[in-house]
Amino acid sequence: MSNDRLHRDRLVTEAVDRVDRDDFGEPRWQEGLDLLVEGLRSEAKLHDLGVEIAAGDIVNQLANRLGIVEWRRRHPEITAVGIRQPIVIVGQPRTGTTILHDLLALDRSLRAPLTWEVDRPLPPPETATYDTDARIAEVDATLALADSLIPGFTSFHPMGATLAQECVRITAGDFRSMIFPIQFRLPTYNRWLLHEADLAPAYRWHRLFLQHLQSRHPATQWLLKSPAHLWHLEQLVHEYPDAIIVQTHRDPLKVIASTSALAAHLRRMASDETDLAEIAAGYAEDIFVGLDRGLDARERGVVPDDRIVDVHFSVFVDDPIATVRRIYGALGRDLDDATEQRMRRFLAENPGDGGGGGTRYRFTDTGLDSDALRTRAATYQDYFGVESEPVI
Repeated sequence: MSNDRLHRDRLVTEAVDRVDRDDFGEPRWQEGLDLLVEGLRSEAKLHDLGVEIAAGDIVNQLANRLGIVEWRRRHPEITAVGIRQPIVIVGQPRTGTTILHDLLALDRSLRAPLTWEVDRPLPPPETATYDTDARIAEVDATLALADSLIPGFTSFHPMGATLAQECVRITAGDFRSMIFPIQFRLPTYNRWLLHEADLAPAYRWHRLFLQHLQSRHPATQWLLKSPAHLWHLEQLVHEYPDAIIVQTHRDPLKVIASTSALAAHLRRMASDETDLAEIAAGYAEDIFVGLDRGLDARERGVVPDDRIVDVHFSVFVDDPIATVRRIYGALGRDLDDATEQRMRRFLAENPGDGGGGGTRYRFTDTGLDSDALRTRAATYQDYFGVESEPVI
């Protein structure tokens, strides 16, 4: 398939024609989109279906952005409703952030952005139909198709229209998001995102997106999650200065192996050329960049200690409910019986596999030097008291 399908102006025109609007709001999204499209054309090694997947996702993000900006123009009162003290789960990928997010989202006093409303935010959801909206079934059908293209992916990362969604799916609308380099081979875009990009516009878009979602279905307190926040805690806290941070921790070598296996599995949807060793070498560097930045932010007091709760993966896996109780205690919240029972039912229906090591992935497949990485991880592990896991 010709790379003409991945032409920036063609994608933008397609989105404008679909929505019949041309106001994208703050213009800085263009920088990320240009780098993303160039990387998809020259580095991602996409097959024909991969080109269509990438192009379709970009057009959807652009169309959603146009629609949200238009809705905001027609409903300026949206801006008057703030985002108060969001709870934000951060931590490296594969450290339990997803299951923790899903559990806490069962607390009806909290609101997590759900996959269906993040993927199809127009018009914004309404309280009366929030649980019955037709878009729920539509998104579930789309997710089922994705799972058929990469069988077994849900064993890595559960998917569902009514499951909580990550913030990277929101910041994708500003084209500053880790979701793109985990889906596609994009080394140039990834370097820009982690080392050069200004993330402030992405977080401004993030706030605007949440205000859009809560405009007809109010949120008392948002529950958010993304490992990507760890690389950019300062920008996150600048946008949400009263945010409460829940940070998950796990042996970095397990994180590197698991994240690399996830990326290799996911990229097979769009490319016939995936190199696990290459992926792992990149993530070995990226993971430590995130750990170093997170540690630096902690030492500098970017987030006050009384607004941070640390969660160790091994402790969480051993007793998830006890861990949730400890988090609630640190946050001054009560875990009521009804919420706890919903959490226990969810765990029974979604038992997981304790991290998947040795079943879905092996460290030895990465080709990395475990001794060198263990030395590199020592500062982080010592600071947070993170135990080493067996590396096989």
